[in-house]
Amino acid sequence: MLTSSQKNPDLARQRTVVDAGDYYIQTLYARQTLRILDLEGNQAADTLFFNANNPTERYSAMDTIREQGNLYLTTGSKLLSNENNIMLEIVADTCGRHDTIGGACATESNSVRYDLEKRCMHACRDSWMLAIAEHPEYGISKRDISHNINFFMNVPVSEDGGLTFEDGISAPGKYIEMTAKMDVVVLISNCPQLNNPCNGYNPTPIEILIWD
Repeated sequence: MLTSSQKNPDLARQRTVVDAGDYYIQTLYARQTLRILDLEGNQAADTLFFNANNPTERYSAMDTIREQGNLYLTTGSKLLSNENNIMLEIVADTCGRHDTIGGACATESNSVRYDLEKRCMHACRDSWMLAIAEHPEYGISKRDISHNINFFMNVPVSEDGGLTFEDGISAPGKYIEMTAKMDVVVLISNCPQLNNPCNGYNPTPIEILIWD
């Protein structure tokens, strides 16, 4: 459901531009609101959430889909953990569709889906691995990397259960906002994928805004 926010970007406590192919990692505290802004349009932001006090509790696509009865995320969606706790709630969305079943690109999937020569291309999993290696203070390990959300990504599901990566439905200035229900670590890979339409074959920056 398309809904706009009344929050003023000029009053955000933090504004961070994340370049294409780069990562973002930060603690979002309970009752704070996070906005992910698609600056140039048609960009995918592959995002993981962890309980900041216990990273083994993390976002669960299965629990979220089961409880909301919908494959796609938008305003009103409650993002559940693998312990069935509400981590965040989507409170505003000007895009209207966000994927949580397509997974994230990796060197292995690049080679299987596209070509063996694509294996060495940068991928979201590389960004996540770099982030947790450079920021051990968050206590996140490789084994904690699990289900993710692909904000702004369009992955239709066919009647027979197949998935396709289609042109994005986002545009410059589209955004999604979430309010934290617990202290969470936000880990985003601003997707560098060049081989399918999720980024319009041209990865671009996003902006992260946080309000108290």
